[in-house]
Amino acid sequence: MLHIVDDEEVVRDSLSWLAASRAIAARAYGGAQEFLSAIEGQFAPQGDCVLLDVRMPDMNGVAVFDLLAERGLTLRLPVIFLTGHGDVPMAVDALKRGAFDFFEKPFNDNALMDRVQQGLAGSRQAGAMALVHARLATLSVREREVLDLILAGKMNKVVADKLGISMRTVEVHRANVFDKMQVKTAVELAGLLK
Repeated sequence: MLHIVDDEEVVRDSLSWLAASRAIAARAYGGAQEFLSAIEGQFAPQGDCVLLDVRMPDMNGVAVFDLLAERGLTLRLPVIFLTGHGDVPMAVDALKRGAFDFFEKPFNDNALMDRVQQGLAGSRQAGAMALVHARLATLSVREREVLDLILAGKMNKVVADKLGISMRTVEVHRANVFDKMQVKTAVELAGLLK
């Protein structure tokens, strides 16, 4: 989902149309507070990206970006700044602090939408990694040990010997690992964690 945050309706409409021309789902917001309320804890599985105007009456884009950064959301929610009043130091500062990109109005439509698509792809990847980390967090200490040995290519008998447990216990832990990680094979597991 492309989130368009700009206080100018004509800009929101234009960017929404531009996103639709690339088959990108978009939602427009007239201000920072409206956007922040709408995204609270919600992310699209196909990824999210934000086109954020720098100058808005309720809260400027830099302050919104700072809030997203404080919450650790800038990887999952890449921010592309848009401004009609930007300057090189502002752009450099935004990029150094983790903004995905910075475009000055008027901008090249194709270049902007290319960056939006790259931002969406990065967001999908970050979301997938967050899901994997959440699944890893559900593993017990012993299941994590079994996981590490499975990834090292060890057979159940070797895992049992290394951990000083029975082969049946290894099989139970292995099944739990596969279930919690939502995979069916060790190859799938390795692919998920590479």
